[in-house]
Amino acid sequence: MRIEQIRSRLAARFEPVALDVVDESHLHAGHAGARSGKGHFRLRIVAPAFAGQAPLERHRMIYDALGELMSAEIHALSIEALTPAEAGARGPS
Repeated sequence: MRIEQIRSRLAARFEPVALDVVDESHLHAGHAGARSGKGHFRLRIVAPAFAGQAPLERHRMIYDALGELMSAEIHALSIEALTPAEAGARGPS
């Protein structure tokens, strides 16, 4: 359910050409943050909205789009935020 919420919010805000959200919570069992019940996620998003934005600003845009999920449902979020041109230059991941 958390992945669907994350995907829905990011899709609505950025209209990405690619969006991959992976729940890695199981890799953090026993970690202090895992005890809270919040999840650990890895995100790769490719969207034109990131054009002209520095990586830090892209992360801020994503945190803003996720809103209260960042404090209520997400303990850790690994982000790869690219423009379509950047993603094409890197190839598939």
